[in-house]
Amino acid sequence: MTRRFGWKRVLLIFVLLALAVFAVGLPRTADASSRPLLQEAQDHDTEAPVLPDELPRPAILVFSKTNAYRHVDAIPAANALFERLAADNGWGYFHTENGAAFSPEILSQFDAVVFNNVSGDVFTPDQRAAFQSFLESGGGYVGVHAAGDNSHEAWSWYMTDIIGTTFTGHPMDPQFQQATVRIEDRMHPATDHLEAEWVRTDEWYSFDRSPRDVPGVSALATLDESTYDPGSFFGTELAMGADHPIIWWRCAGSGRVLYSALGHTPQSFAEPEYVTLLQDALRWSMKLEGEACGTAPVVAEAAAEEAAQ
Repeated sequence: MTRRFGWKRVLLIFVLLALAVFAVGLPRTADASSRPLLQEAQDHDTEAPVLPDELPRPAILVFSKTNAYRHVDAIPAANALFERLAADNGWGYFHTENGAAFSPEILSQFDAVVFNNVSGDVFTPDQRAAFQSFLESGGGYVGVHAAGDNSHEAWSWYMTDIIGTTFTGHPMDPQFQQATVRIEDRMHPATDHLEAEWVRTDEWYSFDRSPRDVPGVSALATLDESTYDPGSFFGTELAMGADHPIIWWRCAGSGRVLYSALGHTPQSFAEPEYVTLLQDALRWSMKLEGEACGTAPVVAEAAAEEAAQ
């Protein structure tokens, strides 16, 4: 008896390969929102955006530039959420897809940076250096989903000192699955509102090793692989076994870093649990609560002003 081959899987792979070939041949464009999903570019901005005259402090800079895969639905949903969180908390807020915002002068006006599904090579060497200095000097960072994929692999400091592991893929058939996230640290400000188990649907990332193996990295939540099918990604087996972190934090110098692999779908940014997690991750990254990595500039400035009064 001849075994029937999985024609749906073959068709899916063929379509994805065709899209990739088609995208490579398309002209480059500086408008990231109109760039084909699978097209990679090297679009570096050199003219900085104009910021409001005054930003309340603390302030967050939300960055969603894409020079590789673009999450066309999730990015605007997340941007809207971060803007609302800033308004609700009285934070300053500025959103941009202009990499020239990453200068010492502009970054000094912010207390945390959000990478909202940022992908690809988005910075000049000077912009990379400015961001590194911002973090290591006490700024905060919250990275969402594609901010931890392998499109950043040419930036060794970011991959090593911020993410700490390498994306290997996500399930393809089906791409989106319900799974159980197990909360390991229910004392951390970003996850203290969650129950021990959190069942949700997303595109689940796998990595070449557990970031827990990296000195200084602390896992906040892991993925229970028995509750979904990791499968393979173009021949790469995605199962990581019992240790599959999906949200973690670390220090970068005196800056606080939190990465969450959750957030492919726009629905993610309407989930009450995830909304609270991102809000409290930002509060933690700006050192408004919790302890780690030294004192944030905004807190030190506020204390100095109070002492002078």
